[in-house]
Amino acid sequence: MTAAPDLVLTGARIRTLDPARPSATAVAVRDGVIAAVGDEADVRDWRGPRTEVVSLHGAHLVPGLVDAHSHPVWGLDMAAGTDLSAVRDLAGLRAALAAADRTDGWVTGYGLDHNAFEGRGVHHDLVADVLGDTPAFLRLYDGHSALASPAALTAAAVTGPRTFAQRAQVVCDDAGRPTGHLVEHAAMDLVERILPRPSYAERRARLVELLGAMAATGLTGAHVMDAGDAELVGAVARETVLPLRLRFAPWCMPGVDEAGLAELVAGQGLGGRHWIVDGVKFFMDGTVEGGTAWLEHADCHGQGTEALWPDPEAYAAAVRALHTAGVRTATHAIGDAAVRHVLDVVAGLGADAAGRHRVEHIETAPDDLLPRFAELGVAASMQPPHTAYTRADGTDEWSRRLGAGRAAHAWRLRDLRDAGATVALGSDWPIAHHDVRAVLATARAPRGAASARAGLTGLEALEGCTTHAARAAGEWAVAGRIAPGHRADLTAFGLDPVAAPADELAQAPVRLTVTGGHVVHRGE
Repeated sequence: MTAAPDLVLTGARIRTLDPARPSATAVAVRDGVIAAVGDEADVRDWRGPRTEVVSLHGAHLVPGLVDAHSHPVWGLDMAAGTDLSAVRDLAGLRAALAAADRTDGWVTGYGLDHNAFEGRGVHHDLVADVLGDTPAFLRLYDGHSALASPAALTAAAVTGPRTFAQRAQVVCDDAGRPTGHLVEHAAMDLVERILPRPSYAERRARLVELLGAMAATGLTGAHVMDAGDAELVGAVARETVLPLRLRFAPWCMPGVDEAGLAELVAGQGLGGRHWIVDGVKFFMDGTVEGGTAWLEHADCHGQGTEALWPDPEAYAAAVRALHTAGVRTATHAIGDAAVRHVLDVVAGLGADAAGRHRVEHIETAPDDLLPRFAELGVAASMQPPHTAYTRADGTDEWSRRLGAGRAAHAWRLRDLRDAGATVALGSDWPIAHHDVRAVLATARAPRGAASARAGLTGLEALEGCTTHAARAAGEWAVAGRIAPGHRADLTAFGLDPVAAPADELAQAPVRLTVTGGHVVHRGE
């Protein structure tokens, strides 16, 4: 070591995930990079007059945990208003809306489970008497649909069906009157664009608070599957150290033209300390509960047989153009037909596509698709906490729509790992809570409809938020391991995240979180 480190962590039980040196007890950091990995005897030689030395007193140190699918900036708007995630039925929804804040003239809410409608269609009549003339916009948990009150529809001048460039719908009754159910982003945008907006100061404060809360669970980074707000993130990054390293992938939506693709290419590399634009996010379909997942066989309501891109070949052309320009892509694909199409498109890109593309969610996929992920070098990015919106007895909306056969073969984490795929894990906040400990725990012990399926081992779950997340982002050479020359992103737990039972891991004390060599969280 040619110069003294800035930070030395000692007294740790280090699981490096580096085959060259699997374990150690001390690590040195300089200029945001791991300078040395060793044992207690090495610390005396490392230490300099300005070195901060932190004893971890036997805590378990692992590579910094990464949420491979999150929306920490865009999600500030999604998670606005009344938290409806605890609502279980219509009575609970009505009670929550009656007590909701109305100070800005609107009722807004988020996290509403489709199951709360108790099998009924999503319709504003179900809550009309509670809301009265107050405009309301309630986001369902999946982020792909919402319920708008008559007053909100009137304010947005939504009086009947609309035609969109993507598969989206203003759901209407037989008389052509909107029911308030808005399906997919283009339809929701009709009302979202007129919602009250918080001030810049409020958004900045919420972002800083959120990132700090994420770091307190052990997160050091997130793959951000949207464009975020570059001005806001850039300003915060200049003023302080971002507690998480953020990698943004702006959206490419149906209807994009050559100029739009050129703009996406030109935006690559934009960033600052701890944030960068690297990649592009596509949507091949929507969600199972919303009836917009692209399925090879229709769901129980006869829905799900169409892609979000009305012309799937237009999607393929956009992916090819970005691939040729050297841009990485991530595609939302929940249904089996959507997953198959994405893999087919990547297969047509050539051998140099390996390691440059990924599929998000993959909630249902037949056996024949599983080995193709490894064969094509396509990463599978999955969100184990989503299983909490389903039920083991199959009575939830997700399971009913898919049917018992497909529901029993969903969220195939174990099968994809066995097939040799890179499996990166995330939360999809605000769709599910951002606590990375819950991501690790549910990957090992799936819930709801997936509870009968085998989960990952403790080591595989940890790899999903470290080494496999690094591979999915093309960062294997600099991230995901505790090794000299790698980024100094580190997470210390009070218990072993690999050996501890899943339920204990979900509540594990977080002793320290280090991002880019900066201590961003100190636990008790």
